[in-house]
Amino acid sequence: MVQKKKGTKNPPIFSQEFIITNHADIVACVAMVFVMGLMFQITSPAASVFVALHHNVTVPFDMGPTGVVDFTFYQTGLKDIAAIFFYLLISIVMHQIIQEYVLDKFNRKLHLSKVKFVKFNESGQLLAFFIISLVWAGDIIYKEHLWNPRNLWEGYPPHESMSFMLKFFFITQIAYWIHVFPELYFQRIKREEQGSKIRYAALHLLFIVPAYIFSFTRVTLCILVLQYFSETLFHVSRIVTYANKLNVAKYLYVLVDFAVLLARLGTVGLTVYTFWFGLGQVPDTNIAFRVAPIGFIVSLQLWLVYNYLTFRAKRNRELRAAVPVVVSTTKVRKTQQEKAKARKEKGKKEKEVEINDLPEVDQNTKKAQAVRQRK
Repeated sequence: MVQKKKGTKNPPIFSQEFIITNHADIVACVAMVFVMGLMFQITSPAASVFVALHHNVTVPFDMGPTGVVDFTFYQTGLKDIAAIFFYLLISIVMHQIIQEYVLDKFNRKLHLSKVKFVKFNESGQLLAFFIISLVWAGDIIYKEHLWNPRNLWEGYPPHESMSFMLKFFFITQIAYWIHVFPELYFQRIKREEQGSKIRYAALHLLFIVPAYIFSFTRVTLCILVLQYFSETLFHVSRIVTYANKLNVAKYLYVLVDFAVLLARLGTVGLTVYTFWFGLGQVPDTNIAFRVAPIGFIVSLQLWLVYNYLTFRAKRNRELRAAVPVVVSTTKVRKTQQEKAKARKEKGKKEKEVEINDLPEVDQNTKKAQAVRQRK
């Protein structure tokens, strides 16, 4: 988060510092222009291109005794770009709201270092997004009966396959991962730290955008649930670690290991089952069109497994390297304390010897002086 420095003058309007400091307010004003445009008849058609979802098709269904009922489904199209832009603005505003009203309050209580402060904010933002996405995706899966595997491919190629909520889910997903790129500028992310964030967002876009364009939204939704569940556990573990609950975090990381493994295996299994066996039952389906997604997703999962194993191995090496340092430091402290105690005892013994060598009258005088000094 970008905070205003106390005791400094306000930056000039439209300067770089002004835009970064007030970017959420500026973006919110731009979004309100589109919302206000819906209220007037002249501007409503143009504003609705950005705010509403388009490319809808009405399909009549015979419901038996109740007669024919019209259902509205959605396709993909060029107007989706305008909707993605609008919800990109909303994502930037929501990012700032979560930062200011939730994460900053925890940061003030935890007193984190600068490095941990950045990582805590990153995990907090992603955790909020993943939890909302999981609840939303679970509701869609339940209402559209996608827990039945046959519904993942039945009726493909689906010209009118998406419900309103399913299309809205993917529009917001694409908008969120695109909003990561302007946030690199708004948050003043260092150049050496930008690579991992860009790669992380680009991988999600590389997976979600083609699935949305080629109407593989149903199976992609289920795969995202697996991925986001493992990511949720991981970021919960990071936040618990920064809160110094190390005993709890230790067990949570074990759950993360199992969740990541299950997510990778579940993704590969669901992909092969849907594209090879499921779409294999659909007539006139190009085999290359089925094999290409399988190859891409399996390769991506192997790469993710390799990255996670590398991360865990690096973390374990750091922990093992930290243990001897702690032990050696403790031993040094104990040795120093023992030496000081030995010197103190040696000094007492030398004084006792000196006193014993004196005549009896002088010994009594020295002992009385020592008693008065102790008092």
